[in-house]
Amino acid sequence: MATVPEYNKSAFLPTSVKEMKALGWDHVDVVLFSGDAYVDHPSFGAAVIGRVLQSAGYNVAIVPQPNWQDDLRDFRKFGAPRLFFGVSAGAMDSMVNHYTAARRRRSDDAYTPGGRHGARPDYPTVVYSSILRELFPETPIIAGGIEASMRRLSHYDYWQDRLRPSLLLDAPADIISYGMGEKTILEIARRLDAGQGVGELTMLPQTVILTADGPMVNIKKDVGITVTDTDIVLHSYEQCLASKRRQAENFRHIEEQSNAMKGKTLWQRHGDKWVRVNPMYPPFTTAEIDASFDLPYTRLPHPRYAGKQIPAYEMIRHSVNIHRGCFGGCAFCTISAHQGKFIASRSRESVIREVKQVTRMPDFKGYLSDVGGPSANMYSMGGRDLSLCERCRRPSCLHPSVCPNLNTDHRPLLDLYKAVDAVPGIKKSFIGSGVRYDLSMHHTGDPDIDRANARYNEELITSHVSGRLKVAPEHTSPEVLEIMRKPSFDLYREFSRFFDTVNSRAHLKQQLIPYFISSHPGCHELDMAELAAETKELNLRLEQVQDFTPTPMTLATEIYYTGFHPYTLRQVFTAVTPEAKLAQRKYFFWHDPAYRNDIISSLKRMHRTDLLHRLFPRGASYPTVPVVKSGFNPKQTGRRRR
Repeated sequence: MATVPEYNKSAFLPTSVKEMKALGWDHVDVVLFSGDAYVDHPSFGAAVIGRVLQSAGYNVAIVPQPNWQDDLRDFRKFGAPRLFFGVSAGAMDSMVNHYTAARRRRSDDAYTPGGRHGARPDYPTVVYSSILRELFPETPIIAGGIEASMRRLSHYDYWQDRLRPSLLLDAPADIISYGMGEKTILEIARRLDAGQGVGELTMLPQTVILTADGPMVNIKKDVGITVTDTDIVLHSYEQCLASKRRQAENFRHIEEQSNAMKGKTLWQRHGDKWVRVNPMYPPFTTAEIDASFDLPYTRLPHPRYAGKQIPAYEMIRHSVNIHRGCFGGCAFCTISAHQGKFIASRSRESVIREVKQVTRMPDFKGYLSDVGGPSANMYSMGGRDLSLCERCRRPSCLHPSVCPNLNTDHRPLLDLYKAVDAVPGIKKSFIGSGVRYDLSMHHTGDPDIDRANARYNEELITSHVSGRLKVAPEHTSPEVLEIMRKPSFDLYREFSRFFDTVNSRAHLKQQLIPYFISSHPGCHELDMAELAAETKELNLRLEQVQDFTPTPMTLATEIYYTGFHPYTLRQVFTAVTPEAKLAQRKYFFWHDPAYRNDIISSLKRMHRTDLLHRLFPRGASYPTVPVVKSGFNPKQTGRRRR
């Protein structure tokens, strides 16, 4: 069996001048700076952007995790590129990467060799751009990646506990390329290559610029947000600083336009400047997404990391991504704000080509760790009547109920699984991505689709689970689930019964592992106590849990910061102090003697002896044990990718 060359440097984009010269280049057109290690894999943004530009004929170099604390030689080594610098914090927002929900510094970094921390600064987009602007004042700087994308307008920063302006006010970049950036970066390169100045690139789709020129619409003062057929003028940053309600009002329009098939231009004044957010490109066609995934990735870390493991790569090295986008619209998730809610699915042929490439990896033993996507089972799904989708502003196609225009047929996905499993060298393919059981269990009324979807659930459980299937009910409270945009917990109960039935019939001993969140907006301590009682009665000892972490540009974060629900403008309770958060989180561990006395005391205080007896049938007669007062235990907090 052929093998992928592990240490052929010429197979990678250059990371040094020596590597550049070895390729026979005398210049670079674009230099990309990334907060992540360079892994030449379609799951790593810098590799994707580099390969896309390379395929168009441009010389591209990558500087991964540059040292920003020495003499800045990493920033100087390639000099000024012919076209522009690209800057990204990496695959995660740097503050999510660096800090826990309790704002404590993490001791590791999954996107760094050896998992060591400290290889990137806080806010790398700002730090890298500032250094490059000082060293090369005339060279255009394009910012991209999740950090820049989610911070494109005024946003709440949980780690600084304040409302921050658009990233363009802090980072001296010329343009933000938001969302998935292949089309955008190619168009920027082509226009600059054709002689246009970066200041002329004001109307490119899926870009954000800072400009002195405001919108050409009639704006009346103190009348709220101005909406026309083509533009939306939001409350200014200064108005949002003065009024949290105005920030909440802004967010509804921002989220709706992020999920619009044909969006409008967003404007927000910051002092004497305007931030202009141009609408997103239409969703990728199958041919377009195939073209991105079919580029000549080695699927390996750069040879400079020989002998070191990169944890994020180890997780996905034998996995295949089959689509982009997510129409779930969960309140705490950033996927739709970055990738959009419309699904772009790869062709079967493209997926099979990548699967065959995985089988040629020297360390591949026949098991694909994941054939999935942002949500594992949205492949090839979308609206039946796209004219309705063009007018739709719903942030979720699944909440409050499944859209009647949504095609939920799982047969294309079943056919893809079958084709993947038929590839020589594949012993088994697992589904490691999250499965939306509310989608696969939805009763459409079409007997053929309903039978196919039931068959999907059964095949998933019997053939694609590696002992544990992870799903995300997130909570048990109807009120909290409504704010989360998640289905009733009764549906989880139904799926759990189905899971057990299938396992019993197939003589399998597999586990269903549910995710839960505490301290989400709308969640009170009593809701968590009821969650503990309900999950106990299902014989669950929760392990995949987390405290809600506000991240820029999600509905839940806006509620957390403003206190208002952006769609109703009603006030919503949220636990914000460390004490209130711990008071909720302790119920995940009702079975731990260290938390028992505190829980008993709290339930008595809330006059809920009924819950006390459901959790502890002997009530307060348990022996006294020390009450944990030290706060969060990171070893008990499941870390999740969002």
